[in-house]
Amino acid sequence: QVQLVESGGGLVQPGGSLRLSCVASISIFRIWSMGWYRQAPGKQRELVARITSGGSTDSVDSVKGRFTISRDDAKNTVYLQMNSLKPEDTAVYSCYANLLQSGTYWGQGTQVTVSP
Repeated sequence: QVQLVESGGGLVQPGGSLRLSCVASISIFRIWSMGWYRQAPGKQRELVARITSGGSTDSVDSVKGRFTISRDDAKNTVYLQMNSLKPEDTAVYSCYANLLQSGTYWGQGTQVTVSP
């Protein structure tokens, strides 16, 4: 069993920044990939960004150049730095951890609202 605790969501004006954190209850060396999904009302859930145990990253085109995913192995934490936020970034952001055969685990979700 893996627990993921997220923090850092909130209300921000367009053009502002937020940093989301996801702390895992196990060493993230053991996790194949971690990342963030988001789901806005009435829309499908989409993968925002992910990072593998080897450090490779990937993100959806709509956030490239604005969002950066990173990890701190010593703190078992993955971060999502979100800059130049837009109203269309408003969603519930959920952290996940994929342990391959050991399953995928999810955080509780954190609301990000971008509004004047």
